[in-house]
Amino acid sequence: MRRKVIAELLDDDRGTAAEIAASLADLRRINRWFGGTRTTVALLRKAARMSGIRSLSALEVGAGAGDVPLTAKRVLTREGIELRITLLDRCPSHLPVSGTMAVAGDALHLPFRDNAFDLVSSSLFAHHFAPDALQQLVRESLRVCRRAVLINDLIRSRLHLGLVYLGLPLFRSRLTRHDAPASVRQAYTADEVRLWLLRIPARRIEVTKHYLYRMGVVVWK
Repeated sequence: MRRKVIAELLDDDRGTAAEIAASLADLRRINRWFGGTRTTVALLRKAARMSGIRSLSALEVGAGAGDVPLTAKRVLTREGIELRITLLDRCPSHLPVSGTMAVAGDALHLPFRDNAFDLVSSSLFAHHFAPDALQQLVRESLRVCRRAVLINDLIRSRLHLGLVYLGLPLFRSRLTRHDAPASVRQAYTADEVRLWLLRIPARRIEVTKHYLYRMGVVVWK
């Protein structure tokens, strides 16, 4: 299946406040039920183990309400791993109003100094970028991290797209019913990501496959 770029409605808040809130709630359920949170937990656990550090700062780019990293933080706390989370999103309306550090900003021009965080991570975000912009996103993330960039995203395939269409009745927002298949159509395959990240000046790049067509990428600085 060829990659097809389709604008996603939630990205530009193309809906009412109620529709946007419902779509963000849909994303929470998608990540909880279909492997998104599980993938981020696995990537963060690996980064902690390989770094030999039990207390890490992490920036989540394209964070939305921050449900994935904040849930991962609670899971890993029970394993003795402390995460200090900062959320960044282009749309201030997506970010939580209280409870954690949150910043509105551009993921391709992060408003932080070099080596500001141990880790920079993202979930369901990388597929929004064309290959050149994806490389820029990773380079910019490497600039502000000390240890690794973690990417949790979808894997494009016909079967995955078919499963998404079957699951559309589960979603409450019309934004999600549009955006969910659009996300799969413009997602990358694992081989494409490996190829396009070859130009990144990293110590090592690991690409793994996870539950229900999720991809995990660790770019070690």
